[in-house]
Amino acid sequence: MSSDFRSEFTHEPGALRHFPALVLNADYRPLSYYPLSLWPWQEAVKAAWLDRVDIIAEYNEVVHSPSTEIKIPSVVVLRDYVKPQKRVAFTRFNLFLRDEFRCQYCGARGELTFDHVVPRAAGGVTSWENVVAACSPCNLRKGAKALQRSGLTLRRPPRQPAAEALRNTGRKFPPNHLHESWVDFLYWDAELEP
Repeated sequence: MSSDFRSEFTHEPGALRHFPALVLNADYRPLSYYPLSLWPWQEAVKAAWLDRVDIIAEYNEVVHSPSTEIKIPSVVVLRDYVKPQKRVAFTRFNLFLRDEFRCQYCGARGELTFDHVVPRAAGGVTSWENVVAACSPCNLRKGAKALQRSGLTLRRPPRQPAAEALRNTGRKFPPNHLHESWVDFLYWDAELEP
């Protein structure tokens, strides 16, 4: 371990948090793509020590106790398969993910709100089939009017996403940082260039 790293760790206890481990299910697929299934290095080391995961890739940095030295894991795979959830929770985040972080009226990205296609004042319910992501200008333009009276059209009708479809949508939005050891496990089924 370099002395610079050691002093950085000693003087900045949070320094090692910059070494997250990608967590793969027993089938070598990430538990989730968005947010990407990551553990702090401490959790990965603990899980490896307890024989709950196998270490697939490592960082060059090490941590040690008085009797043991271990390279910090960058990719771990669970020994026991965790069955993915079939039902997708109706949350603001999942709604935005379903709509690919775009306004469903104009296609804009950025600051989003959500809009009831059939306004609540007209008996519309808060459900997957009636709520869409909307930018503030479109949301204000539509207001409590029926869609037909607002002059707006939907890019696609709202529907409840299947869990696998939502996971696949999440793959389109990689995190800001992808360690080189993660790439093969995130995009293993991507089409190869000739």
